[in-house]
Parts: sequence; C-alpha cells; structure tokens
Amino acid sequence: MPLYLMFLLPFVYFVIFHYAPMVGNLMAFEDYSIVKGFFHSPWAGTKYFRQFLTDPYFWQVVRNTVLINLYSLIFYFPSSLIFALLLNELQQKVFKKFIQSITYIPHFLSTVVVVGMLVNFLSIDGLINEVVKLFGGEAKTFMSMPQWFRTIYVGSEIWQGIGWNSIIYLAALTTIDPQLYEAATMDGANRWRKLLHITLPGISTVVTIMLLLTLGKMLSVGFEKILLLYSGPTYETADVIQTFVYRRGLIDSDFSFAAAVGIFQSVLAFALVISANQISKKLNGSRLF
Repeated sequence: MPLYLMFLLPFVYFVIFHYAPMVGNLMAFEDYSIVKGFFHSPWAGTKYFRQFLTDPYFWQVVRNTVLINLYSLIFYFPSSLIFALLLNELQQKVFKKFIQSITYIPHFLSTVVVVGMLVNFLSIDGLINEVVKLFGGEAKTFMSMPQWFRTIYVGSEIWQGIGWNSIIYLAALTTIDPQLYEAATMDGANRWRKLLHITLPGISTVVTIMLLLTLGKMLSVGFEKILLLYSGPTYETADVIQTFVYRRGLIDSDFSFAAAVGIFQSVLAFALVISANQISKKLNGSRLF
C-alpha cells in the first residue's frame, strides 16, 4: 500500500499536466472557437496542416530548427563527453572538484540571466567588442547579425550545460573495472590506447542512450532563449518552429494553426527517435527501448 501511495502523486501529475492537455490537439483538426470549445467547434480536417506546408515561412523555420539542432549535435553533445574524459584524467582531487564546481554554476542560472549576460557582453561597447578593439579589430553589433546568431546560441548552450551534462558520463566512468587499466598498463598501453580500447567501449551504452535522447529533442530548440535573443534582423537564421508557433498561436490567436504545427513537430521528432533507436540496435545492440 505505501508503494501505491508513493506512485499516486507522480501519476496524478502526469495525468493532469501531460495527458489531459492532449485533448487540446483536437484544435489542429478544427476551426477552433474559444466560445464553442473543443467538442463543438467546426471540423476542418487537415486544413491547417496543408496551410502550414504551403506557408512561405515553412522552409525557413524548418531549416533554422534543423540547422541549430544539427550544430548543437555536432558541438554541444560531444563537449560534455570530452569534458568528462578530461576530468577523469585529473589526479588531484581538490583541483578536480574545483573545476567541476565552476562548470556546474552556469546550469543554475536562469535563461533570462544568461541572455542578459550575453546581451551585455556582445553589445557594441561590451566586453567582447572591447577585446576585439584591443587587438585592432572593429566593433560589431553581434546581436543583430544573422550570421552570428547560431554561433552565439550554441556557444551559450555549451557554456551553460557542459559541466552539468558531464555528471552522467563521470558516473558511467566509475563503473569501469580499474583492473582493466592495470592490465593495459602492464601491456604497455598509453593513455590514448586506454581511452580507445577501455574507456570509450566501457561507456558506449550510456553515450548511445544520451545520443538517442538528444535526437528526440532535435526539433525542440530552447524556445525561451531564442525568444529572448532573436530580433527582427536575425529572423532569417533565428526563427524556429516553436517561435513561429508562439507568434501564430498566442500573438495572432490562430490556435488551430499553431496546434497543427505543434503536432507536425512532434510526429517528426517521434519518427526521428524510432529510426535512431532501430539504427542503434542494429549497429551496436544498445537501444533506448
């Protein structure tokens, strides 16, 4: 009985905040009216899905979403793994804990604070431009330059999450049998050989699971940060599916269209996870489900 009571609270939470709101998906197939509600609004079928696919902004927001996520996958995802491997090589425990503590701090900063720091650092008279001018360069308005937006976003994500995400890999590294390293040392293996033949194979399952989870969020970019960072001049590289949904759904009150775009995004993300999971299963036998 106590176990069932412990299970009750998270069960109620998921029902109320995750499953019950799914009724709202009906809006995507209706000419939704707040007055008539979900169950009495006129049926529209796939009207809003077709409208999104033919929208002038369709390819732009999809391209931006995919590119930002692709850059995050290439640079942000391996950064935590590399950082964990470097930390694992440190012998001085005090210095190691100090580095960990310093890199964990950005994770606990709110998105608003992080964006405020970025705006200040990258302003025309900010720290970055002062350094640029110190070396003879010319100050730039980085925040209004479309070509810099993705670099700023991915760079800030790495700074904010590299330490916190490395915890999982550091925990996985502790499960590797130390006798394997001792045997490799006796056989004359250097650190590079140990990394390739013991460390990486030992945490390959964890890396695969983390990769699959990352792929599952491929189409869900950090909405809050982009919303606070982007502006009119950077729309061409910064506008993603979620910000597009925000403008059409909440600002323009086109609820049905926004719901259809949200479902489109979820279906693509689901297909991506399923495909990646099957590929992982065939390649190395490890999978998420």
